[in-house]
Amino acid sequence: MINTEMLDELARKLASALPQNVLVFQRDIEKNLRAGLEGLFQKLDLVTREEFEVQATLLARSRERLTLLEKQIEALEASSGLTKPQAKKD
Repeated sequence: MINTEMLDELARKLASALPQNVLVFQRDIEKNLRAGLEGLFQKLDLVTREEFEVQATLLARSRERLTLLEKQIEALEASSGLTKPQAKKD
């Protein structure tokens, strides 16, 4: 989920960019902008940087493990004589 402080800050900045005669309604506009932005960000299905980093680390570990397992399978196939001919790679 997105940081609510960042969302509040963004809503404040957008509201402050409005013309002077609209500043009377600034708080209402900020609330509406915040609600709109929050809805938009929820639809985008965003993740935090921390969540992204955790998933990237898990993916890297999985790739390393997969590479290791592939090498082990190749070694077992070679030692047992079960090696299949390699498909041509273009």
